[in-house]
Amino acid sequence: MQTFFRYIWMVREDWYRWCEELSEEELLWNRTGGMRSILHTLFHIVEVEWSWIRLLQGKTEFQESFDSYKSLNKVRKLDAEFHLEVENFVNNWDASMENQLFYDTLPNGRIVTDTWGEIIRHAIAHEIHHIGQLSIWAREIGKKTVSANLIGRGLSSHSSK
Repeated sequence: MQTFFRYIWMVREDWYRWCEELSEEELLWNRTGGMRSILHTLFHIVEVEWSWIRLLQGKTEFQESFDSYKSLNKVRKLDAEFHLEVENFVNNWDASMENQLFYDTLPNGRIVTDTWGEIIRHAIAHEIHHIGQLSIWAREIGKKTVSANLIGRGLSSHSSK
C-alpha cells in the first residue's frame, strides 16, 4: 500500500511539472468530464486524498472551494500542507488497520460500513482514475502525457533506476 502512495505522489509531482508548461488559461479551460479542468482535477485529487485520511482519523474533512485555489502554485502549496499528515498516516499503516471499520452516515441518514483498507485502496484508485483523465486532456491539446508506469520509478527495494 505504501508503494502505491509513493507511486501516485511521484506521478502527481510529474503532472505539476508538466503543468508548468501551460498557461493559466489552459489549466483552467473547461473540458469534458471529471472536474472540468486540469487544475481543478489536481485540486480535487489533493483534497480527496487528505479528506479520506482525516476521516479515518476521526477528524473533519476539507470543505474549501476550488475558487480559492485557482493557480498551480496555490494547489501545490495546499498539497505540500496536506502531504505531511497524509505521509505520516501512510508510513504508519500496518496490518492491524486493514479491517478497522469506518461508519459513514449518508445524506439520507443511512449508515454504510467499510473497512479502512477499502477506503485507502479507494483513495489510490481515485487518483489513478483522474491521472487517466489528465492523460486524455493532454493528448487533446497535443502534449505528451506523464508516464503512468509504476515500473522503473525505483519504488522497490530491489529495483535500480
